[in-house]
Amino acid sequence: MRRRADYPWDLKTLLSGKPTVGWLMDLCEENYRYLMRLAPDMRTLQGGYRSRLEQKVDLYLEVLEQTPYTSLLHLTYYFSHGSRQYPDPDAIIRIYHDSRQAEVLSLKQQLVSLSHRGIYPTLEQKWKISLFLSKWLSYSVREGHCFLPEHTTTAPAQENLLPV
Repeated sequence: MRRRADYPWDLKTLLSGKPTVGWLMDLCEENYRYLMRLAPDMRTLQGGYRSRLEQKVDLYLEVLEQTPYTSLLHLTYYFSHGSRQYPDPDAIIRIYHDSRQAEVLSLKQQLVSLSHRGIYPTLEQKWKISLFLSKWLSYSVREGHCFLPEHTTTAPAQENLLPV
């Protein structure tokens, strides 16, 4: 994929610039493309899936809802802590198939502070959360993760989960 000269994801721009609605939409499109590479059959998937790679942490995808134009997903890793497990990062993502966009509805993780106060996140907060998702999805694709219909599974039981 060839990038435009004004493509906003270079480190200097990320650290010094203010995101725009256009940049956020570009990022949502990029996240959509990564998700389609992870789950090429996204529109037909139902239930839970696990992508398992040798000597890597399993990546879990749960399809929470399918409608004619959208999919609602839960994407996470589960890490063990004693007999319990905790999800991290832990994302809820709405995919808009008609506009080829992926919007992060919720993201919990331990590494970077991305939380926001109030009900409605600001453009900058949405940008940071979407950027985190982009980096995570890019990494997952590079690692070789993929969700196919034959990889169905169940996530750990809720009572065995530690809060993020």
